Amino acid sequence: MAGIERTLVVLKPDAVARGLVGRLMQRFEDAGLKIVGAKMKVIDADFAQKHYFDLAERAGQSVYDAIAGFMQSGPVIAFVLEGVEAVANVRRLVGNTFPNEAPAGTIRGDFVHTSKAFTQENHKPVLNLVHASGNVDEAKYEVDLWFSPDELFDYQTAAERFTF
Repeated sequence: MAGIERTLVVLKPDAVARGLVGRLMQRFEDAGLKIVGAKMKVIDADFAQKHYFDLAERAGQSVYDAIAGFMQSGPVIAFVLEGVEAVANVRRLVGNTFPNEAPAGTIRGDFVHTSKAFTQENHKPVLNLVHASGNVDEAKYEVDLWFSPDELFDYQTAAERFTF
């Protein structure tokens, strides 16, 4: 049954360094999603391992090392969004993992142009600005990892009267 969900979004070090934080967060709010928790932090190797616990198995150790290393390279901004089918809607707003395959109008399609071939040839992680939970179960795990219950808030926005 479709319903109200919560999902994690992390603005990666490239988004923070490029000064895109406000513009990217606005995209989610413009779509009717509500920010119910937010924080800025630099993650360490232990936290990266917890977040990307299965990446080495799925994509290989070198991919894990590149992504985990990049995520530790500077501050990130993590936030929890709430809304109708939030997980799928955030994934749609973010676009394909590989920015050159993401349609215009998505975050990655509008702000990044890196390709899978370029990153592989140059042994670089895909700098695609944002991490978004891939499914409802992953969202639950990630929200619980990044935020304690007292860091998440229930409140009503004016837009909710018209959205939900």
